[in-house]
Amino acid sequence: MSIVIPIAPGAEQAADGAAGANDVLHLMRPGPLQLAALPPLSLYVHLPWCLRKCPYCDFNSHEWRGSDEALPEQRYLDALVADLDAALPLVWGRTVHTIFIGGGTPSLFSPAAIDRLIGDLRARLKLTPDCEISLEANPGTFERDRFRAYRAAGVTRLSVGVQSFDDEHLKALGRVHDRAQAIAAVEEAAAAFDTFNLDLMYALPGQTLGGLDADLDQALALQPPHLSVYHLTIEPNTYFAKFPPVIPEDDTAYDMLDRITERTAASGLQRYEISAYARAGHACAHNLNYWQFGDYLGIGAGAHSKLSFAHRVVRQVRFREPRLYMDNALAGRAVAQSDDVGIGALPFEFMLNALRLKDGFTLAQFGERTGLAITSIQRGLEEAERKGLIQRDLARVWPTTRGFDFLSDLQSIFLPD
Repeated sequence: MSIVIPIAPGAEQAADGAAGANDVLHLMRPGPLQLAALPPLSLYVHLPWCLRKCPYCDFNSHEWRGSDEALPEQRYLDALVADLDAALPLVWGRTVHTIFIGGGTPSLFSPAAIDRLIGDLRARLKLTPDCEISLEANPGTFERDRFRAYRAAGVTRLSVGVQSFDDEHLKALGRVHDRAQAIAAVEEAAAAFDTFNLDLMYALPGQTLGGLDADLDQALALQPPHLSVYHLTIEPNTYFAKFPPVIPEDDTAYDMLDRITERTAASGLQRYEISAYARAGHACAHNLNYWQFGDYLGIGAGAHSKLSFAHRVVRQVRFREPRLYMDNALAGRAVAQSDDVGIGALPFEFMLNALRLKDGFTLAQFGERTGLAITSIQRGLEEAERKGLIQRDLARVWPTTRGFDFLSDLQSIFLPD
């Protein structure tokens, strides 16, 4: 059964781009897709400031020089609430399964500010009783008992951005913390939360296989229930892109990834996504919703949204620069860009996410989330299977070990012609 919502007379009048971003009647007009059901919905909240911009970072983060003036917590929270209020018609009646507060460095915000934020979200959204509420934290902003205060505010999961336990590597990465602070932060997270995530990076400037082993020794000794391990990549428009460091060769990086997978498995952490390893029951539900092509409303400076309606899938982007975002959000126009995802792009967008998962996806899920027939990816599936990059049966498709090793090659098979 397709979703049908009555449309008021004249509501189909054009409302192009950001101008019609929150016009639900416009978004519900007849269109090219027939979605039988809406996917699960998550909320992403972006807090854009950090103490220092890392040289590898291409996220929408902005250095805050605290000596100049106080962080504008209250005005930014006011802007977030105004942004959410304006967007509520797009998700009215839908249940939110997960919330992720990312950045930037959200732990720059005081526990009182996070408490206010979560209270404002709860007042406006229908959350599941077991809603996962995650917060990114940097050991460089760590103070004893701060994490417990976030837990008391309603955060259920912490993501601790360690990146390395080697002081030289941390310095090269521009991190504001050292090894001792990283260990203290992870220990405090373990004491304050039932589940948390530890983030590491590998293939760092000057890193050897032995250096990686040392990082893994320390990380695994802390017994994290979830470990995310990311390959350092040189992204455009970053300091590293302008002044590239010497990083390990590709063959060495592959050896490092093999070592990570081998050692995490031996410690009881199962790889469930290309960069994520977790003990049973500790996978990140918010990220799983991304990878399963679920919906998410993003609020905050530069935040992205992907929202499904009866006849279309829409992507939105908020204004990026924090002060510009606050000004516009408080005026009820936080969305800078809003576009339908074209039918030709939907298969690739789905596969770009779903093929990151070890268990892949079901054929039924593809149809439910895209509104398209499986024939739209049939040729790609046949090519990927012929190259040994996927396996499949009558119900499911999943990447092989080779598919994981050459994920970009696998995903590119489904690029639109």
